[in-house]
Amino acid sequence: MTAPASTFSGLRRVLRSLGPVAAATQPREALRAGLGATVGVGILAVVLWSSSVDVHTGLFLIAPFGASAILLFGAPNSPLAQPWSAVVGNTVSALVGVAVSSIGLPVQVAAPVAVGAAFLAMVACRAVHPPGGAVAMSAALSPGMVRELGFRFALEPVAVGTIALVVLAVVYARLTGRRYPYRRFEDTPSAGSRIGLDEGELVDILDRYGQSLNLGVADLARLVGAAELQAAGHRAGPLVAGDIMSEDLVTVGPGSTVGDLARMFDTHRFTSLPVVTDDGRFLGVVFQIHLVSRLRDGGARRGSDRVFGRLFRRDGSSLTAVDVMATTLPIAAPDAPVAALLPMLADSGCDAVPVLDGDVLVGIVTQTDLIAALARQAVADPLVD
Repeated sequence: MTAPASTFSGLRRVLRSLGPVAAATQPREALRAGLGATVGVGILAVVLWSSSVDVHTGLFLIAPFGASAILLFGAPNSPLAQPWSAVVGNTVSALVGVAVSSIGLPVQVAAPVAVGAAFLAMVACRAVHPPGGAVAMSAALSPGMVRELGFRFALEPVAVGTIALVVLAVVYARLTGRRYPYRRFEDTPSAGSRIGLDEGELVDILDRYGQSLNLGVADLARLVGAAELQAAGHRAGPLVAGDIMSEDLVTVGPGSTVGDLARMFDTHRFTSLPVVTDDGRFLGVVFQIHLVSRLRDGGARRGSDRVFGRLFRRDGSSLTAVDVMATTLPIAAPDAPVAALLPMLADSGCDAVPVLDGDVLVGIVTQTDLIAALARQAVADPLVD
């Protein structure tokens, strides 16, 4: 009985290994990405058709653009989908494909040679973009097109078309609340400080595990920080909010205009600003992401005033912190256990929890504060299995 059971178990592992490994995508996100790819390729077709490309070659809208669109609109955080990777990767691959096709090799030989050489060229340029392999193959399999267009094929339609797709992906991401291109590590200073690793160490980790093509450095920092935050709940110990909160706060008054708020966000590089009265009474929090959304949606109402980051009420007066702050968010008392703060930070969508003594703001606990405090505790009192 042991042998059949072992065989069945092994067969089950093999079958499971052949199944999907990616997490299920939310239907709403899938629809967002699919619609973006449809719109992007549709607009690109119009742009290239109306350009100077010789459409009678049949390659004005090459198939690899479809693969690029899937990456740019469906996986905008992937290093393989970033503007440099997409534009340079497709373009150098086109150059390689044309060069290989010009040698006069049989297409059965030219196609694999072009793909392999294109990959090496993309690696050398630090611009690996999988559709680039298809671009090179397209050139190698179309010697007639290569004779007619030559290296112009790399410029138009390939470079022009890829640049157009990237621009459309940037615009679409902004319109649908996503970020593309992804932020570089130096643009997210809290990412590294939150986990105590610098950019070089994170790059070394990615290289060591062969993940440089799959994950960006800033994304790795955020994932490690999130994992530490989740694990911290298992070792929170006796710490309370008052022990770890930041007390030297930068706050704004209820009458601060949205222009003032925008300048403060730019100066201090915070993601949130507490709103308090003159006597310290807490009113709410202005989150940078919400302010940006309001500026984007309402800025066009007053023409040039958008330049100064202002929005206006119906009577013409500027909106203030009271108008844009969030008031329904988790709060904690100074004696709240740290373990109680974890779900607040993890589930509320906020990166800071105000700490109130009555209705007076006495501090704020951020994810950075929490991770730093738990790290110090772990050093002082290491866990023993």
